Amino acid sequence: MEQTQKFSAMVHKEDDWYVSWCPDIDIASQGKTVEEAVANLKEAVELYLEDEDVSVTQTTSFLTTFEVSPAKTSHPVSE
Repeated sequence: MEQTQKFSAMVHKEDDWYVSWCPDIDIASQGKTVEEAVANLKEAVELYLEDEDVSVTQTTSFLTTFEVSPAKTSHPVSE
């Protein structure tokens, strides 16, 4: 039985396209829908993994959020 690997995918919209990115191995793709972008990313990762010289260390990625106060992000310019 063939072993499967699990990878992370992040998707964001740029103009009319959805861009998908796998941070685990730094591969990206795109599509007109989220589903197409992820399917294209999956295909790109599969093609990348076909290379016999590729060694992938399994990592665990996760997405989280945080808040920043705009007043605290302004830094005065020093002369």
